[in-house]
Amino acid sequence: MTNQIQDAYIVKAVRTPVAKYKGAFKHVRPDDMLAHVLKGVVADHPEIANDVEDVVVGCAMPEAEQGMNVARIGVLLAGFPDNVPAVTINRFCSSGSQAVAMAADKIRLGEADVMIAAGTESMTMVPMMGNKISLNPNVFADDNVAIAYGMGITAEKVAERWNINREDQDAFAAESHNRAITATQNSWFTDEILPYEIVTSHPSADGLGVETKSRTMTDDEGPRPGSTPEVLAKLRTVFKARGSVTAGNSSQMSDGAGAVLLVSEAALKKYNLEPIGRFVTSAVAGVEPEVMGIGPKEAIPMCLKRAGMTQDQLDWIELNEAFAAQALAVCNELDLDKSKVNPNGGAIALGHPLGATGAIRTATLMNGLKRTGGKYGMVTMCIGTGMGFAMIVEAI
Repeated sequence: MTNQIQDAYIVKAVRTPVAKYKGAFKHVRPDDMLAHVLKGVVADHPEIANDVEDVVVGCAMPEAEQGMNVARIGVLLAGFPDNVPAVTINRFCSSGSQAVAMAADKIRLGEADVMIAAGTESMTMVPMMGNKISLNPNVFADDNVAIAYGMGITAEKVAERWNINREDQDAFAAESHNRAITATQNSWFTDEILPYEIVTSHPSADGLGVETKSRTMTDDEGPRPGSTPEVLAKLRTVFKARGSVTAGNSSQMSDGAGAVLLVSEAALKKYNLEPIGRFVTSAVAGVEPEVMGIGPKEAIPMCLKRAGMTQDQLDWIELNEAFAAQALAVCNELDLDKSKVNPNGGAIALGHPLGATGAIRTATLMNGLKRTGGKYGMVTMCIGTGMGFAMIVEAI
């Protein structure tokens, strides 16, 4: 290891298929999903598992089935050597991408040569805000009450303040589904998805024993054929009377996991690895909690400035679609090229397993850049309580 800034390279990025809330993964534990992607990310180079210096795992609701430092549990379940440590981190929706940034920074500082970043979340098993909601009473004071707003209310406030109408939100949502369906039909997700075998147990026909059945999940569950603007326009608003945010133009609650293997130049040479990308930089910014969805509007320019880049240099942008309202507000405010934003669809179609999303979308970004010959890409998202995250990678 060195004591100077060095490059952090991405060698592999993988993910599970993303399942709907109470869908295919309803009985699959988040630590098992995590173990699956951890094994998968080193499968091509199993010898490197011995030298992993830390595993950083994002999880937005780290309790119950994803508690007890789920990162370390996942590492042990994956069969990694006992000497491989792990830590769970939480920055809500950006937890998975924050894990990538933290792992990369460890390498860039010369404090590690081999790191794994990951994210896991079962919104089926651990509900939004967790099993025991216990907000500080001061949150409900006038100056702080926006902290207590539900995400849907913040989306309505973004739509109102940035003049995002219902028609545009539904059209954006329909396009997300269309792009995701096209990507699935063309097998554009195949290289990043690790098929997951789901095993279930049932009483035997004679009632005297137990039978097991298995099926392998290879595709995301979320994309819905027939999601046209006209169909979506029929849905009722769910957060505000006479509002514009519906279940159809919001991200889907989901279950899934993703993992990214990052190494130094020294590790590339030691293990004869071929990098697929280089971590460039990341940034986090704070915004008003009541319009938390606008966070990327502040984080993206900050990240570009740190990288010494201009927006037009980005070939692919994974902008998490927490809500169509906030995604459109960010695109409009920054004048983002919508053809470069979520080319394979976003969370409205593909789902948003909270703390796992950043790692999952990193896999999609790296795969997309490789397939299309793009050079620079970004993963960015809004964050509950009023923050935004952005990171830039360079394809190699």
